[in-house]
Amino acid sequence: MSRNQSWATQCIHSNPQHDQFGSVIPPIYQTSTFQFDNCEQGGNRFAGKEEGYIYTRLGNPTIANLEGKIAALEGAEAAACTSSGMGAIASTVLTFLSAGDHLIADDTLYGCTVSLFTNHLRRMGIEVDLIDTSKPGEVKNHMKQNTRMVYCETPANPTLKCIDLERVSKEAHSHPDVLFVCDNTFCTALVQRPLEHGVDIVVNSMTKFYNGHSDVVGGVICGKKDHITQIKMNGIKDMTGSILSPHDAWLVVRGLTSLSLRVERACENAQKIAEFLHNHPKISRVYYPGLKDHPTHNIAVKQMDKFGAMITFELKGGRDAGIALLDHVKLMTLAVSLGGCETLIQHPASMTHACVPKEEREAAGITDGMIRVSVGIEGIDDLINDFKQALEFVQ
Repeated sequence: MSRNQSWATQCIHSNPQHDQFGSVIPPIYQTSTFQFDNCEQGGNRFAGKEEGYIYTRLGNPTIANLEGKIAALEGAEAAACTSSGMGAIASTVLTFLSAGDHLIADDTLYGCTVSLFTNHLRRMGIEVDLIDTSKPGEVKNHMKQNTRMVYCETPANPTLKCIDLERVSKEAHSHPDVLFVCDNTFCTALVQRPLEHGVDIVVNSMTKFYNGHSDVVGGVICGKKDHITQIKMNGIKDMTGSILSPHDAWLVVRGLTSLSLRVERACENAQKIAEFLHNHPKISRVYYPGLKDHPTHNIAVKQMDKFGAMITFELKGGRDAGIALLDHVKLMTLAVSLGGCETLIQHPASMTHACVPKEEREAAGITDGMIRVSVGIEGIDDLINDFKQALEFVQ
C-alpha cells in the first residue's frame, strides 16, 4: 500500500490476502499443525532452508495476514502477534535482556508492566531503573556500560505524559547495543508512529484500538525484520509461548477495517469532553494532550497526528468524589481496558495500577483521586450529559 493513500483505505486494503476461491474476506486457518508433502520438505522447513508453515506456534496464514497489515500501518519491516499486550512486552524484553543487563524505563507505565520490570526482571538478575524520561538528559545520565534497553509509553498510562521520542532516541542510541522500545497502545499508528521518531521496536495491545470491539485479547510487536525474527524464534517460540489464536487474528483483521472511522470519532469526542471537564467547577485537573495547558502539549503537537481518545482527570473532592462519580455513570461503562466502541471509565489506583505500591504510584503522579476515561464513539451530547448527571452526585 502507498503512504499516499488515506488511512481509511490502508486499514481496509493493506497486505491483501486472497484464496483459491476468491473470498473477499480472508478465511480462518483454524489449525494447529500443517502437513508436509514429504519428509525432506518437513526437514527443510525446520532447518530454515524452505519457507512454509509448520505449526501455528511458529506461524499461521491468518496470523501472518494480520502481522502484515499492522506492520504496514506502523511503517515496520515486520510484525509479530501475541496473545496479549503483556505477551508482546514480555516476549520483547526476554528476547533482548539477560542477567547482568540494565533496563531504563519510564516511571509512568501500565501497572502490570511496572510489576514485570520491578519484580520479575529484577528476580532474573536484570537491573531496572525507573526514571522520568520526559526530562531532558535523564536517560543519558542513567546510562551504564551494561544498558541494553530503554522503554517508555507515550502518552503514558494513566497520566498522559508525552515523551519526546526523537530526543530519547538520541540519548538511548548514544550508547552501543541499546534498543529503544515504545508502547504505542494509547495511539496506534493512526495517531502516532514511533518508528518514524527513532524508536527501534513498537509494542501494542491489540485488545484496544486495533481490534476495537472489546472481544479479543491480543498484542503485536513491530520493527526491523531481524529484531522481529529474533522475538518470534526466541521470545515467543521458546520462552513465553504467547501465540495469538487464528480466530482472534481474524477478528482483529475485521476490526482494522473500521479503525480509521473509530479513531477519528473517538478523538473528536475526547477533545470535546476534555474541554467540558476542564471548565467544570468540580474538576481540579484534566490530563489531555490536546489541552494547551497540558505540560507536554508541545511534544504531542510535534509527534502526534491527533491527541488520542484517552483522558485522565481529578476531582476536587479526591478519592471519595471519584467513587461517587463512578458509581453514578449510566451511559459510560465502569470497566478497565480501553479502545472499544463504548466509553469506559475506571479508577487507576484501585484497578489498572493496583499492583504498583502506593509510594511508587504517587511518585509517578498517579493519585488516589485520579479517574481515567477511554472515550468511545457514542454521540458526544449523550456522553457529556452522562458526565453532567453523574457529577451532580459529587459533593
